[in-house]
Amino acid sequence: MKIAAVISEYNPFHFGHKYLLDKAREAGATHIVSVMSGNFVQRGDLAIFDKYSRAKTALENGSDLVVELPARYSLMSAEGFARGAVSLITALGCVDMLAFGSESGEISALKEASGAVEYCLHTDEFATLIKRGKSYPAALQETLREFYTEDVSEVIASPNNTLAIEYLNALDDIGSRIEPFTVKRAGAGHDDDSDDVFASGSSIRKKIFAGEDYSAFAPVSDEPTADIKRLETAILAKLRLLHKEDFEQLYDCANGLGERLFKAVRKAGSLEELLFLTKTKRYTLARVRRASLCGFLGITKSISAEPPAYIHILGMNARGKEILGAADCKIPADTSLKALSQTSRAALKQANFEARLGDIYSLAFEKPRVCGLDFTAKPVILD
Repeated sequence: MKIAAVISEYNPFHFGHKYLLDKAREAGATHIVSVMSGNFVQRGDLAIFDKYSRAKTALENGSDLVVELPARYSLMSAEGFARGAVSLITALGCVDMLAFGSESGEISALKEASGAVEYCLHTDEFATLIKRGKSYPAALQETLREFYTEDVSEVIASPNNTLAIEYLNALDDIGSRIEPFTVKRAGAGHDDDSDDVFASGSSIRKKIFAGEDYSAFAPVSDEPTADIKRLETAILAKLRLLHKEDFEQLYDCANGLGERLFKAVRKAGSLEELLFLTKTKRYTLARVRRASLCGFLGITKSISAEPPAYIHILGMNARGKEILGAADCKIPADTSLKALSQTSRAALKQANFEARLGDIYSLAFEKPRVCGLDFTAKPVILD
C-alpha cells in the first residue's frame, strides 16, 4: 500500500480535482484519503452542496476515504487551514504522501520559497510594513522583493503556491514524515471565470446558481444547493448584537479589523455592503468574509487554536476500509459524530460545536432542514 492524502474543499468536486487524484495514482498511490472542508469553506462562504453529497462525488471519482475538516480550521487563513488539515492527515498514522496542486509544479522551488517566507516574516522590514497598514500578502511581497530575486516573489504571488507552501511548513512544523508531491495546476486559475476544461470552482458555482449546464467541467449533482444569501439577515443581526470587544476575540480580527467590522455592520444593510464598508488594502476581501462568518458562527481565536480531538469519517469505499485497517490513529476516528463525542471532554465540546454549525447551515437551503442531522447522518459507503 502507498497511501496519498489530498486536502480539498470540493466546492464542488470538478474535473481539476479528478486530474490531481489521477496524477497521485500515476505517482504510485494505491489508496487516497481526502481531507475535505465540511459545510463552510476557506473563502468565507458556505459549501454549495452539503458535505455528504460532496464526499459521495469524491468517492465516485477517485477518492477512497473522505474525512471532514472542521469549520474552525476551514475558515482560517492559509496557514491555519493547512495546519489543521495536515494535523488530521498525520493523526491517521498511515499516510505516505501529501498530493497537492500548485502553479509551480516543483517541490524544490516551493521549498525555496517557503524558506524565503520564513525569513521575511521575522524581518524589521515586514513588521514596519504591517504597522503602516499593508495587508499581509502585500507586505510579504514587498519584503520578498527586497531580499530575494523576482522568481521567488513570483512563486509566492500565486494562490495555490501560497497554500502549497503552507502545507510544506505544516509538515515541517509538525515533524511529519509524509512526503510532499505536487502537480502543476492545469486549466483556469483560482476564481477565474474562463470556461477551460478545468474550470475554476468559482466559475462552476456561478453556473450552478444560474441554472446553466456545467457537465463539461464537473460531475452533475441534483442535490439541493445552499446559498449564504438565505442567511444574510441572520448574519447581520448576529453581528449587530456583538459588542466591540467580542469582535476582538474572533479569529483573524487583529490589527483593527474587529473594530472596523463592528462599525461597518451598524451601517450595512446587506452582506455586500458590509464587505464593501470593511474591506481596505490592508484587509483583503477573503479575510473580511471569513471574519464576518466567524463572527456569525462564534468561531473565536481560542476555538481555532484547539487541536483536533477526533477524525470524523464522512465516507469510504473498499479501499477506504483498507486505509482504516492500516491506520495507527493518534486520536479517535469514527463515522458517527455521536460516538466520537463520547470519547473525551474535548471531543464532546468540538462535536457539539460542529453540530450547531450544521444546524445553521441547514437553514441555507431553499427548503430548510431540521436540527441534529450531524448526529444522525449515515456515512457514504460505496462498494
